[in-house]
Amino acid sequence: MLEIDRLSKYYGQHKVVDDLSFHCQAGEVLGFLGPNGAGKSTTMKMITGFVAPSSGSARICGHDIQAETLAAQRRIGYLPEGAPCYAEMTPAQFLAFIADIRGMAGATRASRIEEVVQLLHLGPVLSQTIETLSKGFKRRVGLAQAILHDPDVLILDEPTDGLDPNQKHEVRELIRSMSKQKLIVISTHILEEVSAVCTRAIIIADGRLLVDDTPGNLAAQGNGDLDEVFRRITEARAA
Repeated sequence: MLEIDRLSKYYGQHKVVDDLSFHCQAGEVLGFLGPNGAGKSTTMKMITGFVAPSSGSARICGHDIQAETLAAQRRIGYLPEGAPCYAEMTPAQFLAFIADIRGMAGATRASRIEEVVQLLHLGPVLSQTIETLSKGFKRRVGLAQAILHDPDVLILDEPTDGLDPNQKHEVRELIRSMSKQKLIVISTHILEEVSAVCTRAIIIADGRLLVDDTPGNLAAQGNGDLDEVFRRITEARAA
């Protein structure tokens, strides 16, 4: 469902993503790990078609993101870093707008909007403008638009950022419930997040793939401390 082959991105002489390759299937929840500045968000932007790669390719459900951008993007739900939304809209207006863009209509459109509102507990703030919402509610609105069209592939950049512990638990349960039929990729720098919901974990640093392993094996290497995991992996590579 997701094929990344030799993906690279340069900004001038600075290489942000360096010859990155990995493939994923439906039913996987992939934790995409790395320290700040590792190239996680840039990779996600290339996968979803918002940034063009300098070289390499990304395919979503068989569609090349550069050659068949719209066909690929129809299969993707994307929660970007910071969950940008139209601040002057209410969540109700914003979700209706996203439904229109996605070509949803009639009873399916109405029922799907109602479903994601209930899943993410947005009812109390549906009529407030997004700019007045807390960071946690803004994040939930962003997640709601990502899953609204029931995509095959979900790309989530820090999905629980800004949420309180109860909200984090709810979002993780939602991810688990959706994972059987979908591929879900979660970018994070928190090992706990990966241990909680992921079936596979990839670590990158300086834009390069370092590790492709299970969350359990990663956690064991650093006793749950991601910085310790990075340190040990870096030392092992240097040796």
